[in-house]
Amino acid sequence: MTVINKLEQALTSAKSLAADLKTFSMDTEDQQAKQMFDQLSSSVENTAQMLQSRINFVNNEEPQYLQESLGMQQQDNQKQNKNQKQ
Repeated sequence: MTVINKLEQALTSAKSLAADLKTFSMDTEDQQAKQMFDQLSSSVENTAQMLQSRINFVNNEEPQYLQESLGMQQQDNQKQNKNQKQ
């Protein structure tokens, strides 16, 4: 697995975690927990933005990663479409 793949995987995980934390915040009525989940979500969103910046930097420095990354995204999209049809 290349560096760019690892970064993209980390970015996907961070975005998923941020979404989960937002869901937890909306699902709870405990105001302290709601505030905690909101703060954690914001922190993870900032982390995701930093990861995206790093991915953009690596893609600019190493254009072959951009081509590889686009190819991987197309494969993932095809797999998702196939799974949805089943």
